[in-house]
Amino acid sequence: MSARIIAATAAAVITTGLLAAPASAGQSVRLIGQQIVPNGLIFEGTTVGGLSGIDRDPRTGDYVLISDDRSSLNPARFYTARFDVDAKRLGEVKFTSTHPFLQKDGTTYPTNAVDPEEIRVDPWGGRYTWSQEGGVAPFSLDPSIQNATRDGKFAGDVRLPKNLHVTATTGPRPNLALEGLTYAAGGALIISSVESALKEDGPIPTPDNGALSRITVQTRTGHVVAQYAYPVEPIFTRPVPPTAAADNGISSIVAADPFDPTRLLVVERAFATGVGNRVRIFEASTLGASNINGKGMAGAKPMRKKLLVDLADVGLSRVDNIEGITWGPQLSRGERSLILISDNNFSAAQVTQIVALAVRYPR
Repeated sequence: MSARIIAATAAAVITTGLLAAPASAGQSVRLIGQQIVPNGLIFEGTTVGGLSGIDRDPRTGDYVLISDDRSSLNPARFYTARFDVDAKRLGEVKFTSTHPFLQKDGTTYPTNAVDPEEIRVDPWGGRYTWSQEGGVAPFSLDPSIQNATRDGKFAGDVRLPKNLHVTATTGPRPNLALEGLTYAAGGALIISSVESALKEDGPIPTPDNGALSRITVQTRTGHVVAQYAYPVEPIFTRPVPPTAAADNGISSIVAADPFDPTRLLVVERAFATGVGNRVRIFEASTLGASNINGKGMAGAKPMRKKLLVDLADVGLSRVDNIEGITWGPQLSRGERSLILISDNNFSAAQVTQIVALAVRYPR
């Protein structure tokens, strides 16, 4: 794509687009099925788990999945897998390969040096682009977006805006950094999201109040086109006991339409101790939102959003820690499949859950 087309497309992030008309989740989304990957599954010498991102490769129809293992059990890595989806059924999940992510010097990542979260197939060349939330001292605390070849070799990175770098008083909070990542505008743009509010942008969500996260739109070379405030919902309930852990934040994003950079599907994943998970998918629009690139939140007009589906309403036997989302194949009768994956945190109390939804979309 030429520089002129890229510039025109980037401008469209702020000036063009269409948010679909409201529709209830029951009318537009239904469950096709789910598959559970066995806990402790060993594939090619690695433990399958911590799957925090998924993307469909249009070239092969297969899927790439990223593990958020911080090189603790095995080197930080990704998998490829194959499964069939049609209007009535989600087929068996078959893993087909795994590769470690390699550093610039060709070595694997040391323990706690990186925290992989999301992975996407580059529409222009088929390589992989992945986000990570930052290492643990003595490694860099900064998040990053990197490119990798299809066998995991380092292939460059994307320069991030200054406010996504970590200092004592500014930038992302620990483990609340870059979670969401998607290509948009046919691959000309990269859009990323932080899970919750930056330190300088205010508190994180509570049961009484939501928070403002940031969604960043960049060109492939890292030029920041815009940043937007995204309104994260309050935590859906209080934990049990009330002093226990609870949170809500953006766990994944995907372009609602691959050529319209103004519309996103946003996964908000909440957890309350003693209660469980609540996962909702919102359709969000940048139309009319303030461009806060290089600015604070004061006076900012946030993105608009509306609920696409609450996973509590589709008939799943349980809703686990959903952290990844991708569009699957087109279905019959005007529907499209939407694929979700959960991160089991390598915990025996959780599951790796792959869910297929049928969405009448765009509506």
